[in-house]
Amino acid sequence: MNKYELMFIIASDVAEEKREALIEKFKKYVESHKGQIEGVEKMGMKKLAYPINFKNEGFYVLFNIVLPAEEVDAMGKLMNITDGIIRHMFVRK
Repeated sequence: MNKYELMFIIASDVAEEKREALIEKFKKYVESHKGQIEGVEKMGMKKLAYPINFKNEGFYVLFNIVLPAEEVDAMGKLMNITDGIIRHMFVRK
């Protein structure tokens, strides 16, 4: 099991209830796949460095997690097909 930082950006036009639901969805994903969440930091709405899908702002979320290496790719694929997620990035600590 490795430690990772997961940063993801939720589109600015996603409602607050759906935003919280997305965060909970990924928390549950980590916990259901033998992982642990060490911390969640909601960084809030920030201006993007460049427009992504014609959006200039996004809601940034940072997870500190412990997850098996084979689950990182699966979680990344899930984030790619989830509506509302603009970008995500895993960094191994």
